[in-house]
Amino acid sequence: MTSALPDSARPVAHVEKISETIARALTHRIVSGSMRGGDRVGQEEIAAEFSVSQGVVREAFRALEARGLLLSLPRRGVRVPPLDRASVRELTIMRASLEPVALRVAIGAPSREWFAQAEQAIVAADGSNDIAEWEAANQRFHLALVKGCGMPRLIRCVEDLHLASARYLYACWEGLAWQAKSQTEHRALLRLIKKGQHEEACTLLREHILAAGTALQAILP
Repeated sequence: MTSALPDSARPVAHVEKISETIARALTHRIVSGSMRGGDRVGQEEIAAEFSVSQGVVREAFRALEARGLLLSLPRRGVRVPPLDRASVRELTIMRASLEPVALRVAIGAPSREWFAQAEQAIVAADGSNDIAEWEAANQRFHLALVKGCGMPRLIRCVEDLHLASARYLYACWEGLAWQAKSQTEHRALLRLIKKGQHEEACTLLREHILAAGTALQAILP
């Protein structure tokens, strides 16, 4: 028997779970490029697609706006942000600032589980020539380094930055020598950590992120 309760009368946790499901679905569409920059995202249409109230959709929209994946514009509605060089530059600077900080803290932590996860991500990326699989492994590598710091707010921030950055890789990957160089630098970074050259590892991570951002900016029109 289906519930006749309106969304407003359902338990808060249930409403939040539905909004998160919608946010994940829209995130995939935006990052993969099936929803393109400038596309309008209609609140009513999404509510009808998922059979929920517009209030639940607004919750999902707010979450995606906070991640930089949707943009609310006066008299133009909610739209997918355009792909532009200024956004790449901002994302790159933020990542290049935050990820080395997280790595430095992770290196000083007693657990090295994150290091093993980073090694596994490199192996997974080696085995794939598919951009979706490779990017998933690439994200696992970078997020393993960050998650080792054990700082939830910082981790969430970097996760959001990676989601926003992934849009650009999906859009531009055919013009990039994306696999070999990245994998070489990932391995070099872990070797530095193993050798105890921690500051050098953090510097390499920063340079690795900045170089990737520069390459993306050069491809964008």
